[in-house]
Amino acid sequence: MWQAFRNGSEHDLRSGEAELDDPNGDHEWGPQRTVRARVVALLLLHGPPPLLGRVTSLQLTGVYVTGKLDLSGGTVEPYFEFRQCRFEQEVLLHECRLVTARMIDCHIPRLEAARMSTEGDLHLPRCTIPGGVRLTDASIGTDLMLNEMTVGCGERVRSLSADGIQVAQDLQASLMFAQGEVGLRGAEIGGSLFMYGSVLRGGSGQYALYAPQMTVEHFAHFASSGPRRLPVVHGTTPPGGTSWPPPDEHSHMVRRVKRFECTGGVKLDDGKFGDSLVLDDARFDLRRDQELSLRRVQTPELCFTPERPGGGRVVLAGATVDNLVDRVESWPVGEGLWMAGFTYQNLIPRGRFTLAQRLRWLETATPEYAPEPYEQLAAVMRNSGEDADARAVLLAKQRRRRETLPLAAKLWGYLQDWTVAYGYRPGQAALWMAVLWASGAVLFARRPPAPLKPGESPHWNAPLYVLDLLLPVINLGQDSHWKPAGAYQWTAAALIMLGWVLATTVAAGATRLLRRQ
Repeated sequence: MWQAFRNGSEHDLRSGEAELDDPNGDHEWGPQRTVRARVVALLLLHGPPPLLGRVTSLQLTGVYVTGKLDLSGGTVEPYFEFRQCRFEQEVLLHECRLVTARMIDCHIPRLEAARMSTEGDLHLPRCTIPGGVRLTDASIGTDLMLNEMTVGCGERVRSLSADGIQVAQDLQASLMFAQGEVGLRGAEIGGSLFMYGSVLRGGSGQYALYAPQMTVEHFAHFASSGPRRLPVVHGTTPPGGTSWPPPDEHSHMVRRVKRFECTGGVKLDDGKFGDSLVLDDARFDLRRDQELSLRRVQTPELCFTPERPGGGRVVLAGATVDNLVDRVESWPVGEGLWMAGFTYQNLIPRGRFTLAQRLRWLETATPEYAPEPYEQLAAVMRNSGEDADARAVLLAKQRRRRETLPLAAKLWGYLQDWTVAYGYRPGQAALWMAVLWASGAVLFARRPPAPLKPGESPHWNAPLYVLDLLLPVINLGQDSHWKPAGAYQWTAAALIMLGWVLATTVAAGATRLLRRQ
């Protein structure tokens, strides 16, 4: 091993049998495969110089490391890689400075690496770490690779604790299995976050993923792993598995899709995502008291297309997005949605999403009446040229508001809805004007009123007289020359008042049409 270190070559102690070489298996690894942790630390911290023309590196494969590997506070300049190794005790890297470290397909009881810093990558793919990983306030110079890692929490609540971590490029955690809370509070990721096909089990805690105030420069994907979403992994087996039975020579290879699954609450409050936040084809299993919380999230595009959560609540309060990509089957029903103060500029539905379904979406989000969600949706539809749908949304807002009013105001609201649809259906108001005009013309044709000044009145014309009563402002020279009496006087007064209401409604509709054109 000493010579391999100076030569920069691999030191392989595997037996050649896959079952015996499995670091997570039950087979014991004898003294011929054992290396003391203190010797490993000596090589990494104070190792010998390289051979001429070589670069020192520690590359151990199939090795059983006994004792506790403690590099806390040290500076490790050689590159090191452990592949298919088994560690007897936890690995300590507190405040350690590394260049690049790779532990691939290893069994590690626990990894403690708070405030660790690396100039290059930190790789932990396919590792099994039953006691959990601590990367609090760590600084990763390039990529953090956690693909296919299996991590537990031991007797703790968290399986992965990485609050305040800084990753200069990508954090890849696809096909990871975590038993215990994953903590990324205040994490800063300079590239993208990928969690394709990962499974997070919150255990006894409230959250499975606790990542408020997280900043991702580009994309954050919590989605299924499939043919079009292949994460970067180490190995020859496709991350989504292989098809069975095997395809014949004339068929195409089909990869099995593996969903992103999360059992427990998710907290992404106050997160900032530079390009998009994607929750696609994911499965969230929430208890009644748990939330998928996206409060005050900021991102140019939110793709919300998971399976519909069976319980809990989806919270978008105060979130700000430009494009909302969604589908009707993904949103909760009942009282499972809360989005007070949620603002978006464009709606991009996947599949059929009718206006009636949009209105039910708003009703779900507002179990108690609130005008802002309706006004937001109406503004988005108006800006996209769907003026009729925008008026329908505002009409639905008035109808929801009516249910909160006292009895007298509620009756007046029903009258406005029945007659002029609160002014949002000018065609309905024009129809009522036509009905009143025809009815009034028939009525006054049978009983013409007496002239106000005999000999000075114009020729009597019942349709023109009623039209003069109905149209405000415009004077057709009829209503001021006749003097209806009794019930006809009250009828004329009613026609004047109704004319004001209906004519202004029609005028408002015409104004909106001209402004849009």
